Amino acid sequence: MQVTMTVNDVEVTREIEARLLLVHFLRDVLGLTGTHWGCDTSNCGTCVVWLDGEPVKSCTVLAAMAGGHQVRTVEGLAKGAELDPIQQGFMQCHGLQCGFCTPGMMMTARALLDRNPDPSETEIREAISGQICRCTGYATIVRSVRWAAVAEAQAAAQVTETTESTEAGEIDNAGQPAEAVA
Repeated sequence: MQVTMTVNDVEVTREIEARLLLVHFLRDVLGLTGTHWGCDTSNCGTCVVWLDGEPVKSCTVLAAMAGGHQVRTVEGLAKGAELDPIQQGFMQCHGLQCGFCTPGMMMTARALLDRNPDPSETEIREAISGQICRCTGYATIVRSVRWAAVAEAQAAAQVTETTESTEAGEIDNAGQPAEAVA
């Protein structure tokens, strides 16, 4: 059968077997190996991707079921060369050790921050409770998510401050203080 879906903002069409799981479609057919395949029973969460903006365990979704939908994988988190804050947080706070659970954790954490930009430690732990990390004990993962939340809040505050200064005439179009230009 033929399936067409949008993966990381690119429309793809492929011939597949009707029983092919989304995780295998992404890894084996499209070569997007950032999505990991762990337990094949939906217990570990290493295979989490987004389907129409919602985290799903791709080992439980047939590729055919994703036809006509938007899929985002960990490869689609970065914007060009700029890492997503959740990716930066995992680097800054050592939120990974072996890295096997990391892509799924990042996808779940990004979805959490999109819904709740300032989650508590309890909310973070609840969000990632469907995933297993055998290395970190979760403390560094929670710190990584909090780091990303704070970094995004600081970036948003800086944008707001710059916008307000520009509107007030304090900054010129080149981003310089108005008095420096005069």
